[in-house]
Amino acid sequence: MSTVLRNFDTWKKFLGERVTQAEKMGMSEDTISKLAYEIGDFLDEKVDPQNPSNRALKELWSVGDKEERRTIARLMVKLAKKNV
Repeated sequence: MSTVLRNFDTWKKFLGERVTQAEKMGMSEDTISKLAYEIGDFLDEKVDPQNPSNRALKELWSVGDKEERRTIARLMVKLAKKNV
């Protein structure tokens, strides 16, 4: 996992593959976005970003309120889907 976190393009592709898998399992976009929000919270608390792009996302996450974080999570899902 640490290799995936070092390169933002690799991270987007990894996320895109996970989103595609979730959709194939029948998960709705809303459910996937909720999971992305939970993952964002986990990463914010437990993972030190290893590249400037992920550091910027962490900083945005840190200053955002709950609704803004939900928006970031939804946008990350959309971005990930474009990188499969």
